[in-house]
Amino acid sequence: MRALASAGVDPARIETLPFGPGDATGGSEFELQAAVEGDAAHVDLPLRIRESNYFTNVMQRVQTEEAPRRLMMRLEEFLDHNRDRLWENSWVRIPTAHLNAPARALLDEDLRHDRSDPQSAPRADAAKFRCGDTVRVPVSYLLKLALAHLQGTLPGPTAHLDAIARRLMGHFLNDNSSPETHSFYVSSMSGHTSLGAALARETQQRYLLTALLLEHANGRMGLAATGQRAQAWFSPHPPLRLRQLNDSVSDAFFRELFCSPCLSGWDRGHEKHDYMQLCHQVLSRSQLNTLAALREAGILARRRVVLPNLSSTSLANNGVHVSLGSERLRRAAAFRPEDEKNVGDLVLKASEHFLPLFVGTYSAAPYRLGFHHFLPEQALGYLPHELHPVHLRMVWRRWKKKARIGLPWSPTGNPTADTLIARCFHQRGDWVTDFRLIDYLVACASTQRSAALDGVPGNHERLKCDLHDLGIFDKRMSLYLPLKLREIARYGFSGFEARHYSLFSSLAGDMAPAVDLQRLVTLFVIDRIARGTLTHDDIPDTPFVESERRQVFFACALGIPTFFVRRRSRNRFLQELLARTPGVRPSRRYAGYLRVEITHFRRALCDLLAESGRPLVEALDFDAMLGDLRERINAPERSGAGARLMQGILDEAGGSRSPKAHSENGFNRAAERYYRGTLRRSHLREALEGLEERLGRTRDPKVASILGGCSLEACFAEARAQTARDELDPALVARLIALLLLDIERENRRAAPVR
Repeated sequence: MRALASAGVDPARIETLPFGPGDATGGSEFELQAAVEGDAAHVDLPLRIRESNYFTNVMQRVQTEEAPRRLMMRLEEFLDHNRDRLWENSWVRIPTAHLNAPARALLDEDLRHDRSDPQSAPRADAAKFRCGDTVRVPVSYLLKLALAHLQGTLPGPTAHLDAIARRLMGHFLNDNSSPETHSFYVSSMSGHTSLGAALARETQQRYLLTALLLEHANGRMGLAATGQRAQAWFSPHPPLRLRQLNDSVSDAFFRELFCSPCLSGWDRGHEKHDYMQLCHQVLSRSQLNTLAALREAGILARRRVVLPNLSSTSLANNGVHVSLGSERLRRAAAFRPEDEKNVGDLVLKASEHFLPLFVGTYSAAPYRLGFHHFLPEQALGYLPHELHPVHLRMVWRRWKKKARIGLPWSPTGNPTADTLIARCFHQRGDWVTDFRLIDYLVACASTQRSAALDGVPGNHERLKCDLHDLGIFDKRMSLYLPLKLREIARYGFSGFEARHYSLFSSLAGDMAPAVDLQRLVTLFVIDRIARGTLTHDDIPDTPFVESERRQVFFACALGIPTFFVRRRSRNRFLQELLARTPGVRPSRRYAGYLRVEITHFRRALCDLLAESGRPLVEALDFDAMLGDLRERINAPERSGAGARLMQGILDEAGGSRSPKAHSENGFNRAAERYYRGTLRRSHLREALEGLEERLGRTRDPKVASILGGCSLEACFAEARAQTARDELDPALVARLIALLLLDIERENRRAAPVR
């Protein structure tokens, strides 16, 4: 196309293609589940609830019989029956005496109405961050505060390490309820290290630093001494107790408790805080508006419905976003921004067909639903806003068949009746591969008048206006899509962001090959565009065609084995893929449709990359990666990330072979324990081993200065032992942080320059 030709891209030469050899960089963002361990008398969340006007008002209304007793009972159960003493998404209370001068200065700066103006007055809500002789902050901000607190206290070359710590502060964001970070530096291929391996290494560094900073705060900033212990780990779902609290309070009070104050990352944090409240309001309203979409689709035919909660927990879903950039694409985009948009949207549309290769194979979020959950207004999440009614009906019918739910054993919405039906007819519900993709608004569907990816500048704004009028979205928000274009005018680089990753069982073993596959898919699509064999006309921009390709992605998330495609689909690219897929046959149920098995479709996608993309695979040396992908597709029970996560959860739950052997609460609680226990320690061990290996190859005298006479092997042996016991010594924590900062700075100097 013109944009590629203007940058000197020769379709016959792989070396000139964007994302080809020597032309791909990467960065990532991840969100973690945060919690504070401690008694209710010492932790901020239960104290804040009990001290709130909301709690007092509910109690008084119950006492005067203006409100049912169950409202108070739910809150009291949440506050008084916390067996694990774990308070997810709670803030921390730091004794003011434990804040040194750098930490105090940082807090004062971030509490200004405008951080960029030294003369600015404090934020209007500044008082809520101070409580007597303590400072109240979210765990996400605690990480940045801990970096400031470290200044002047680290062993070794203090001034050098302080400068590194100050640079990293801006990478710890404070917008979501969950701690969020973005890459410390831009990753690229180096030597025999693939882009995926380089990006996984940088992600390990960030995760390890996050864990060590929290240990520093627990020890040196006085949290442990006051009965608090902050933690963070990879977990894709809102915790069960958070859902319980969400069912017990109003949406406004839930936002007051958990919407982040946005102290870090923006000059005017209070404005970003208002935006996050808007996001929660919109997603809650949109969740309620699925009822109308279900009725229009003919799925919700009964008179009685169980209303979705008027407050959503979906903002507490945690995932990983991976952005890939290309210098060649940046040069092409510099000529005509409209061409960047045209090519970019086409790349996104075509790449969406390959998303089934990622779900369950590289990342997953296993979840268990009970029989009573199989009401469409509850089970289908945001799918009514993401799929065409035809595909929504197909997905719902196939999911119920997988779960063996149907007349006369469908849920009624009456808890007593549903419990009786489940016991009498042995109805156990179902489990899904990646529930995060169902429980969150992943992909806003196009409307008849406004397409999301038609290549025309301004299409997102037009679509958001349509969705705003429909009550599905708000035009002030950024459009939600599984893959998004990163425009040079806005981000400083040209590339694509993948937002569909949930939880990696291993960063080196799952994230690294997933990023390499993401790069190969992007390169393959761009090669087709450059050769003129793929245009916007091949993938029409209609709501039905868009839903037709995305249904496969959501079916993979649900664990559904088949999907259906119109025999005369207008999507010529999809027709090409189906022609390579074995076992496709006419549907007996749906006239004019083809029945396709997802496993066969995944194999066809893999074969297309391996055969039609053979020169690209050889140029990037991705044969081993594709071989690993085939193994994950053909033997998911052994190689797939979803299966490994499932096995870890089942081991935590007691070693059974099937998730249906456990109740939904039993399974999901076991998943939470596995994520914060075994999996968290596995991720830390993996990161420590990588750090030790890299430091072992360096001859930097600063390393010996930090070790202070201790050998590298002995230091890391002790670190692994203490990590296994969850008892890290403060002195060892400071030493590890200093070593990690040196490692990050060395990798930063070798990294691709940020443009």
